[in-house]
Amino acid sequence: MLIKDLGEFELIERFRRQIKPRASVVIGSGDDCAVLKFDKTRYQLFTCDMIVEGVDFSLSDKPYLIGRKAIAISLSDIASCLGSPTHCLVSIGLPKDTPLKFVNCLFRGMRDICEEFKVDIVGGDLSASRKIVIDVSMLGLVRKEKLCLRSGARTGDLIFVTGELGGSIFGKHLKFTPRLREARFLKEHFKVNAMIDVSDGLAQDLGHILKSSRVGAVLYEELIPLSRKARDLSDALASGEDFELLFTMPVKEAKRLVKRNIINFKPIGEIMGRKYGFKLIYNSGKIEDISLRGFTHF
Repeated sequence: MLIKDLGEFELIERFRRQIKPRASVVIGSGDDCAVLKFDKTRYQLFTCDMIVEGVDFSLSDKPYLIGRKAIAISLSDIASCLGSPTHCLVSIGLPKDTPLKFVNCLFRGMRDICEEFKVDIVGGDLSASRKIVIDVSMLGLVRKEKLCLRSGARTGDLIFVTGELGGSIFGKHLKFTPRLREARFLKEHFKVNAMIDVSDGLAQDLGHILKSSRVGAVLYEELIPLSRKARDLSDALASGEDFELLFTMPVKEAKRLVKRNIINFKPIGEIMGRKYGFKLIYNSGKIEDISLRGFTHF
């Protein structure tokens, strides 16, 4: 069997079944961040993300934006757990004939976004490679009572998303702003039950929440916010790399959020009982099961 026959998520599950975390691990593999014991009031968040030439960017992209994206993806993970980023390590694989000017611009993109969000780069590693590969490991902190995971969605919750979806390949995937400001606003004023960032597509990432929370959901076509560059609804559901926050909250909290919506949060559906499944209601009234399609590496 080849890994392309197994698929990305089944391969991850095979690895997870072999991991036996020790007592210091609160939440291990399976969420946007690992959650580790830290002190009496806070957990430490730990995440890593890799971007690869030809998969996540091309050499025709501006190196500054490539470097910025490498950091921004991990910032988005920290935001989705309602945490604050603190430190990161950066490892880079580079072909030996890479121009120094390219590398300087690449690092400047990393440095600038770290400065913007007050994250310290504290080391890393360099290696020769056939293609450019950048791997970022990032730490963050979150107050214990504010930690938000994929597993907390409850029947009756309303589903929200920040921003617009679809068409990220036309530039957003390199230029997006990690939604730390929005996460901070939610953390300070509302109870959020479950959250994930939209990296692999709305359908697939909401599917992760549904699986972890053991619930179902319904989405409404008329409420899903399409970007101007989205080709169609399918693009918003499956294309990925929007890096918006997708979250659920109780109806009482949702009403407060809509009333106070000084930041652009959009309701798009409702959490249902597990037996309901995962459905989309079109503007025509047609109801259809949503397949968990989205980006996968294998």
